[in-house]
Amino acid sequence: MKKVFTTFVMCLAVLAAAAQPAGGFGGFQQQVKLETSQEWKDVNYAGDDKAYHTCDIYLPKKQAAVYPVVIHIYGSAWFSNSSKGMADLGTIVKTLLDAGYAVVCPNHRSSMDAAWPAQLHDIRAVIRFVRGEAKKYHFDTSFIATSGFSSGGHLSSTAATTSGLKTATVGQVTLDLEGSLGAYTSQSSAVNAACDWSGPVDLTAMDCGEHMTMGANSPEDQLLRSKLDKEPDKYLGLSAVHYVNKNNPPVIIFHGEKDNVVPVCQGRKFYELLKAAGVKTEATFPAEGNHGGPQMYTDENLQKMVKFLNEVRTQKK
Repeated sequence: MKKVFTTFVMCLAVLAAAAQPAGGFGGFQQQVKLETSQEWKDVNYAGDDKAYHTCDIYLPKKQAAVYPVVIHIYGSAWFSNSSKGMADLGTIVKTLLDAGYAVVCPNHRSSMDAAWPAQLHDIRAVIRFVRGEAKKYHFDTSFIATSGFSSGGHLSSTAATTSGLKTATVGQVTLDLEGSLGAYTSQSSAVNAACDWSGPVDLTAMDCGEHMTMGANSPEDQLLRSKLDKEPDKYLGLSAVHYVNKNNPPVIIFHGEKDNVVPVCQGRKFYELLKAAGVKTEATFPAEGNHGGPQMYTDENLQKMVKFLNEVRTQKK
């Protein structure tokens, strides 16, 4: 039954993507030809034979000795383990490449493959891989950021707010936040900034506004193998907002006022908590913005992202 449900949800996402302009539901887009100097496809970042542990690497067309790095994560309500080839390539990825950033688009385990925090372990393995393989791929490891849309925004944000933490105890739940995937476990999995595009960041309060419902089991229920009323600590431990503190790296947030999948109150709460903690943050809430689509991926918003990342890099030096 779970497999049928997952297939149904992913079919809806693909159909919606085909029916919408670039951006679309879930951030999915038709494959585009990016202008790059070099590309590597299906690189395994964990040192195993799993397709869900592969990534695509893109270097900007304008060549340089090394490039700052953004790891961009697709959205799928955590249901997909193989959508790196449809991850906002024509919008977010293209814009970052044009601005001189190397972009790494990883797959990660789905909620059907493994329960949380396996997905965070995967993203942290990608970050360590970037540091461990910097020479081969011309990465400038003085700046590594995460970015993501929807559930990818959740993973990007959680990687940022837990940056530097190896474990966490949330009520009765103790979480391993780091994992042990790959050959570069001695490398840091910290990031220097994060971009959150429409991410669910407080999984204890998904009913804070209008949102998509998916039957008896929500995507977060599937991810945690639980229910909020039974094990609230698990849902708090899944939430990026729980880990907000003054030591978090800078975070920029984009969330549409008319998002009916992940309610805009999620982004608003994240922004207010980061600001209160003294973290460098910016937020844009497009009045006509929905869950993906052209109202979110405007040139103005995409350039805001680049400006923010550039400012973080400048202030870091």
